[in-house]
Amino acid sequence: MTSIRQASPSDVCRLNLCNLDPLTENYARKFYFDYLVRWPTMFIVAENLKGQIVAYVMGKVEEDPDYVKLLGADKYLPWHGHVTCLTVAPQYRQMGLAKTLTARLDQACEQENAWFMDLFVRVSNKTAINMYKGMGYSVYRRVIDYYSDDPTGNGTSEDAFDMRKSLSRDRSQKYIREDGENHSINPEDIYHP
Repeated sequence: MTSIRQASPSDVCRLNLCNLDPLTENYARKFYFDYLVRWPTMFIVAENLKGQIVAYVMGKVEEDPDYVKLLGADKYLPWHGHVTCLTVAPQYRQMGLAKTLTARLDQACEQENAWFMDLFVRVSNKTAINMYKGMGYSVYRRVIDYYSDDPTGNGTSEDAFDMRKSLSRDRSQKYIREDGENHSINPEDIYHP
């Protein structure tokens, strides 16, 4: 049994059970604390009965500065939610924790009146892709060589899918597309301030 709650500062030092997974991005502690301070309702953890953090999601709401519109409307991202990191310790997978945490983050971004949710996922992570699709996310585009690390040991980079899900503000679903797997860009073409 696990409980779901908002993260606290002491949790940042207790993420090891999740962060040992090779598909999980690891960040400096300052990065985790920054999210905790700036987006406290969007850093959510699952804790087991022993007090161990067995899963967590970190997200944020953001938009590009207005001058990005000058680069082209296709590059500008309006107010939206972003799934920065979602991870579940291996022994706690297939229990619905990833879906529960993602749904909680979606709700938090809905409360912030975001247009849509987005995330990046390795194209090889079929389990995650299928889970996100089951939650209403779709592929918006493929980002070539987005991941430069190589958890497989093959010495190569890996593409990512930029997946999106419209929230209630985007009634016309302006920020998603049906044929996203047919659209590719390079990482330098994604603007992240």
